[in-house]
Amino acid sequence: MTSVRRNRTDPLAGEARARYRRILRFAAWHLLVTWWFELFLPRVGLRRLTERNRAQRMRRFAQRFHGLAVELGGLMIKVGQFMSSRLDVLPPEITAELEGLQDEVPPVPFPAIRALAEAELGAPLEAVFASIEETPIAAASLGQAHRAKLLPGNAEDTGLSSVVFKVQRPGIDTIVDVDLAALRRVGGWLSRIRIVSNRADVPALIKEFAQTSLEEIDYLNEAANSERFAADFVDDARVTVPGVVWERTTRRVLTLEDVTAIKITDAESLRMAGIDPASVAPVFASVMFDQLFTNGFFHADPHPGNIFVTPNAGSTEHPWKLTFIDFGMMGEVPAKTRSGLRKLLIAAASRDGKGLVAAISDVGVLMPSADTAELERAMTQLFARFGGMGFAELRDVDPREFRDFGAEFGNVIRSLPFQLPENFLLIIRAMSLTSGVCSSLDARFNLWDSVEPYAAQLLRDERSNLVNDVAAQAFDAAAVALRLPKRLDGLVTKLEDGSLQVSNRRLEQQLARIIVLLKRAVGALIFGAMLVAGSVMRADDLVLGNVLMIGSVVPLLYGLWSGRGHL
Repeated sequence: MTSVRRNRTDPLAGEARARYRRILRFAAWHLLVTWWFELFLPRVGLRRLTERNRAQRMRRFAQRFHGLAVELGGLMIKVGQFMSSRLDVLPPEITAELEGLQDEVPPVPFPAIRALAEAELGAPLEAVFASIEETPIAAASLGQAHRAKLLPGNAEDTGLSSVVFKVQRPGIDTIVDVDLAALRRVGGWLSRIRIVSNRADVPALIKEFAQTSLEEIDYLNEAANSERFAADFVDDARVTVPGVVWERTTRRVLTLEDVTAIKITDAESLRMAGIDPASVAPVFASVMFDQLFTNGFFHADPHPGNIFVTPNAGSTEHPWKLTFIDFGMMGEVPAKTRSGLRKLLIAAASRDGKGLVAAISDVGVLMPSADTAELERAMTQLFARFGGMGFAELRDVDPREFRDFGAEFGNVIRSLPFQLPENFLLIIRAMSLTSGVCSSLDARFNLWDSVEPYAAQLLRDERSNLVNDVAAQAFDAAAVALRLPKRLDGLVTKLEDGSLQVSNRRLEQQLARIIVLLKRAVGALIFGAMLVAGSVMRADDLVLGNVLMIGSVVPLLYGLWSGRGHL
């Protein structure tokens, strides 16, 4: 990490080292606290104690991280925003505390912005723009934006007059390098924890996050993303994208058409413009579905500040349109993953628990060794009870019913070998933000109302390729039939020479658990005997009694830690 290993006399290097160490100290302390309360104390019979104050501990952690992120800025805010969207794995005490974490920090003084912009553009701002507003319209952790007017010649060439002039925060390259180095170190720690490493390749996830972050501070990449996104929706009257002024764009400076309109969640302004907020939700959901399931190129940061609703008075068919901005954080869905996501969407829309689990496996979230029978049953129950409810209806459900179902469902989830494939960080973030925006537009919004017609269209598209699919399956069946005699001959040979091996994974796991329990029982028995013997001997022989009591710790630790990976 070059930014941390600079000359020690360099004040910037000193600030980088201090930032790096502060992030690591924060992470190390809270990992230690989590290990103590969630792993060690339950092993010594104090699980009730850990459960009693778990919510308070989680809330306190989230509050401290919130304060750290706001103070440090940089990628820490991005990390907090991602954590707030992980409703699937993080407790509500954490997500609720971090959901208000905004990517807004105090603005950089304009003279520093001017110096960086003029160095990038190679000319004074007065020679580049007819005017520029020194007060920013937005200040974020990675950059800030100002309104400006193009010079008459540029305005005539581009067809634009009002633009938004976006400039990186000075020194942001060093901050991003430091934050990523700290995250890689923390990821290395997490990868050594079995319960984490079994479910996710943390270094790979951090690598994905790092790639996205480095792309986000390259404004040439953002400009290219903007044009690619616009091309995907060129024939879609529901969507519009700001034009790029390439002559005034570099890696650290981006000039775009000013498309500021009504913020998508500003319900009052929407109504004043004659737009029903509830009518915006399904259109927004459908547009996001198109990106994820059809185009494979999607806006990974669709929070309310990045989407406007623009009135379109000249059209009766489409009286308004959605305007997307800020294309620094984009995601791509590979064709294989996109196919799995389509199957998942179709299964969800048809309330098919078994099909949904199969699709989850196809996408790569479930490992091949997973026994999915219990998950299929749980998903079927979930659809049967809550599948058709909007958020307002869910609020009316007895909390005890949620709690009971959540406990049972959580046990099923924890028993299965889940993993988080690459490319999923941004997919999860995009879908979580989409759900949040739609719910704020319409409290009774039911995601199924948007999923079902979209899934039905996908199903029709899939059926249009039925002939090709049948042909492919017939070819596969013929290939299997041709190989069958040879495989049967091999099987008979193994039976005859006694080399055929049969394994029962579940039986092996149960035997391993019994062995571990026996080891623990023996350790506990020896521990108790030594402890009692030591306490009795202390009356006659203080030294021998103390030795026995202290030595009893050894079989205790043996009993606690033996076979950790099998229980």
